[in-house]
Amino acid sequence: MFAMIDASSDGLPGDVLIVEDDAIIAMDFEDTVLRFGVKIVRTAGSVARALQLIEERAPDFALLDIGLLREKSFAVAERLEALGIPFAFISGYGADAALPAEFAHKPRLPKPCTSDAMRAMLRSAGRAAK
Repeated sequence: MFAMIDASSDGLPGDVLIVEDDAIIAMDFEDTVLRFGVKIVRTAGSVARALQLIEERAPDFALLDIGLLREKSFAVAERLEALGIPFAFISGYGADAALPAEFAHKPRLPKPCTSDAMRAMLRSAGRAAK
């Protein structure tokens, strides 16, 4: 199964999943992505909730905080990879955040990141999924 991009006119994915355990940060990311013109943004604060949302409806793109409250988001990354859905990691630890070897090539954003960097990541995901 591959993600279908219902992209807006500027190549953004139509449905973005944000996996972030800090509610304030998640709301900020959601507001930012919606302002870009993405039609649907869903958020999950845990691996279990993210996997549930993916099973209900696969997103076009996902943004994964590496370190959640008591877990890492790698199980979500594995599921997205299996489905062919593009994703990026975001971390307050920047380039120092340890990733398993199978995800070392995946895009990363520092936290905090600029709106321009996030928009560029989403555009890149929209183009790659077409």
